[in-house]
Amino acid sequence: MQTEQKCFKLYSEYQPTGDQPQAIEAMVKGFKEGNQFQTLLGVTGSGKTFTMANVVQQLQKPALVIAHNKTLAGQLYGEFKGFSK
Repeated sequence: MQTEQKCFKLYSEYQPTGDQPQAIEAMVKGFKEGNQFQTLLGVTGSGKTFTMANVVQQLQKPALVIAHNKTLAGQLYGEFKGFSK
């Protein structure tokens, strides 16, 4: 039994800036080269969630994003849902 996969389309008035374009490119390249497990590190407010949303959009594959508590998990869910409308 196959399930239909939905396409993740990122909606944002912003474009990646600063280190984000390089991080997106490096992560996408890494996944395409077979690196299944990668970690994105950044300070608070650096746009890690937005960066990962861009990676997910480019790869169009299921992603597991982990948060260390329920509050952050809820925040991540809300942000990803907002990016995809």
